[in-house]
Amino acid sequence: MSKIESIVARTVKVPLDRATAFARREVHAREYTLVKVRTDDGLEGIGHCYSGHKGGGLVTEAVRNLIAPLIVGRDAHETELLWKEMYQEGLLHGRTGSVMRAISIVDIALWDRNARHASIPLYKYLGASYDSRVPAYASGGYYLEGKTPEMLGEELAGYVALGFKAVKMKVGRGDLRFESARIKAAREAIGPDVLLLLDANNAWQDVPTALRYIDRYTEHDPYWIEEPFSPDQIDNHATLASRISIPVATGEIEAGRWRFKELLDKRAAAILQTDAAVCGGITEFRRIAALADCYGVTMCPHWFHDLHIHLVASSANGQFVEFFPDDKVLNFRRLIDRQLEIVEGQLRLPTEHGLGYRFEDKAIAAFEADVWC
Repeated sequence: MSKIESIVARTVKVPLDRATAFARREVHAREYTLVKVRTDDGLEGIGHCYSGHKGGGLVTEAVRNLIAPLIVGRDAHETELLWKEMYQEGLLHGRTGSVMRAISIVDIALWDRNARHASIPLYKYLGASYDSRVPAYASGGYYLEGKTPEMLGEELAGYVALGFKAVKMKVGRGDLRFESARIKAAREAIGPDVLLLLDANNAWQDVPTALRYIDRYTEHDPYWIEEPFSPDQIDNHATLASRISIPVATGEIEAGRWRFKELLDKRAAAILQTDAAVCGGITEFRRIAALADCYGVTMCPHWFHDLHIHLVASSANGQFVEFFPDDKVLNFRRLIDRQLEIVEGQLRLPTEHGLGYRFEDKAIAAFEADVWC
């Protein structure tokens, strides 16, 4: 038995160097909840999540006050049993959102600790589907004040120059003319053979409006349209998916296999972007991936490439890792001690044990943060 001796958490706020916009919001800073799980043999596993542009302490407090008292003293290898008990403990407080994120990151820390105990990388501990590299797409194309379509094209072309065969950009914030100009500039810059992924970040509220925009987008051969509606509008996702030729991708802020089953049953998504730090951790991600595989749906996890490289590499239907080439938006990269290596547009799998990285305490000290407790 590997007895869980302690669980500590903290919130860290990392400002963006420049305010960055999506379809319906603007972000000035990101808050992350960090977790450490230590067992009585001295081993430690880590977990983390994006806990919002404000209010991140809600996730941290859920770890400290709801989850930690429940599982300290338990066996770290009992991930299935511990997940069931954590989920039941949080039932009245939130089956999604902050409480599920707290469950997720403690679960991730347990898997990290257990892989470190086995002295192998996490993806091998989970059962490898890839052996050395994993396909990835470069994620960017955000809205910035003064950023022209031509500047967007230059940005995406820079990702192609790094070897990426797929790139993603944001859509849905501007009017039809401006959006059309942006996508046209992107396609011209990257050429006809690179996959162009479009992320709408819940831009639209109804199917007719979405169709009006997507009709304009289609001539530029997008590979997918991501999050066209609020995640709760599953029927709208399904209706849109049945009326367009572009695959619909969604699921980045969904939690629990039951909601994903509804997405799959209703044919509302051809690609799932399940985030292990949101959906219920690695334990739940694996269930969702196996379920999706039965429907012929691929997994392209959202965010945190350092975490999700292991899950794409160990899923039979893992397709792409979402990779952020710089730390301007995913500034979590500033808080850890190792970065992934790009090789011909793919990501080299880590050789270090567990997740393959640690929190960098000196870096964290430069930002607003509470204490480990």
